[in-house]
Amino acid sequence: MTPGQFLLRFFYTPVGSVRRSIREGGPWAQARTEANRREMETAAAHLGPLPVFQDAPCASVHLMTGRRFWYQSAFCLHSLAIASRANVRAVLYDDGSIDEECAGRLASLGPGVRIRRAQELREQLDRLLPAARFPVLRERWQNYVNIRKLTDVHCGSSGWKLVIDSDILFFRRPDVMLDWLAAPGGPLHAVDCAEAYGYSRDLMARLAKAPIAPLVNVGLCGLRSEDLDWERLEAWCAELIARERTNYYLEQALVAMIVAGKRCTVAPPGDYVTLPQRCEVERPRAVMHHYVDTSKRWYFRYGWRHIAGASAAGGGA
Repeated sequence: MTPGQFLLRFFYTPVGSVRRSIREGGPWAQARTEANRREMETAAAHLGPLPVFQDAPCASVHLMTGRRFWYQSAFCLHSLAIASRANVRAVLYDDGSIDEECAGRLASLGPGVRIRRAQELREQLDRLLPAARFPVLRERWQNYVNIRKLTDVHCGSSGWKLVIDSDILFFRRPDVMLDWLAAPGGPLHAVDCAEAYGYSRDLMARLAKAPIAPLVNVGLCGLRSEDLDWERLEAWCAELIARERTNYYLEQALVAMIVAGKRCTVAPPGDYVTLPQRCEVERPRAVMHHYVDTSKRWYFRYGWRHIAGASAAGGGA
């Protein structure tokens, strides 16, 4: 064991766990959160197909999901359908963990949901982003799942696509999002609760050759597939990592660089809330919640129950 591995195992990891426990309310709160999470997962199995609305428009979205997140995807899509009164069409991208049981649960959401399995996605990348030409992107694809929200969704495709995260719930009609889907005029993104790019903005701006907007959040991320220059993204990734190492927020940094200098639709943060507080989750007033970081506690305790109740009351017509 190297000194670095020793420190990671016996100092940094335990200290990080203690700090996270404190931020999440302590061991008792963490245990309750996990019990609530399991309850949500059980409830998701009984949601049934997405509601269908007669003579309603379609809302097409793209999500990456897997065995650990299928139930969150199910609640996300049900909440979108109920809040928007639209017929939701979703393409789900396998993060590599979807087995037959998980695929069956996702298929129960109805014919408007299509799953693209990991093998199919890998074969597509082998053709279009071969490792010999794109070594950094392919290494990140293998070891950093979030990059797949760019590669798997957009590579080899065309047209505008809205990628949303599974840990999102909708409570009122998302007009900004639906209007963008009807007539995209440029990229769309949400607003973060704090800037989280993982890389210095000066370096990002130099590579993008444009100023980097603050607080870009990719919980909602609308891009046109043919606008992604894979050679440039390969070079950006290589330079960012060489200068400032790998980072969990690489995907968000890349999107901020892609949209730099462009006229974007920005989801208003008062309605499209990243990191909602407990009082907001208990009695939602916003259009949408994105349950990042410590708000997971309130997501599992309160958030999904609003959707379960609305779904049980019957959303379709």
